[in-house]
Amino acid sequence: MAITATEPEPGIAVVTIDYPPVNALPVQGWFDLADEVRAAGRDADVRVVVLRAENRGFCAGVDIKEIEKFSGYDHLIGANKGCAAAFSAVYDCEVPVVAAVHGFCLGGGIGLVGNADVVVASDDATFGVPEVDRGALGAATHLARLVPQHLMRTLYYTARQIDAATLQHFGSIYDVVPRDDLVEAAFRVAREIAAKDTRVIRAAKEALNGIDPQQVHRSYRFEQGFTFELNLSGAADEARRASLDNNFRAPTEKG
Repeated sequence: MAITATEPEPGIAVVTIDYPPVNALPVQGWFDLADEVRAAGRDADVRVVVLRAENRGFCAGVDIKEIEKFSGYDHLIGANKGCAAAFSAVYDCEVPVVAAVHGFCLGGGIGLVGNADVVVASDDATFGVPEVDRGALGAATHLARLVPQHLMRTLYYTARQIDAATLQHFGSIYDVVPRDDLVEAAFRVAREIAAKDTRVIRAAKEALNGIDPQQVHRSYRFEQGFTFELNLSGAADEARRASLDNNFRAPTEKG
């Protein structure tokens, strides 16, 4: 189980999430992901990053079993800080990040994808934020970058999911392809970006972040404050334990 980074083609770095079976990341996993994305962006030879995953889905979010395993709030705080670090690493990466999404993309996965520059997905991909069912808040900031405001609220309150084809309709996903073609679809976009003058692309990334109407760092941390409140009230503990007691399973590739 690890976060790995490779450079299979000149100028293209690939960061891969691999925490079987559903890519629910532990605290250290989020920090490792942040470190790899940051390192890729700092590398002068890298012109674009492809963020992808192995296993049944792109990301099932935070490993709630790890949080429940320990008493106190250290792992909850660690997960929140780790998610903030990973989401920020994608957003602040000096070069564009292309997210390649398959299967389910939930919770923290939305934080990664919502902060990516380009999103491609397989036709079996589904997206959602089940936080309210787990007694937490977060990633509404990033979901709002993928869907219109009222749909975001509906998805958030209901914990429902939305498919890749619908997100492509909204313009959030650049391309939807069969699952076997996903990596190549991501590389097609990455190669096109990597062929540009990296000085211009890096300046463009900084400029686009600078004119972004949403201050993603501040708004996400604002959301997390309510997660802490819910934990102090006991509501979050009850929700997490209920989900585990009910043998919670992340959705399959069909959602």
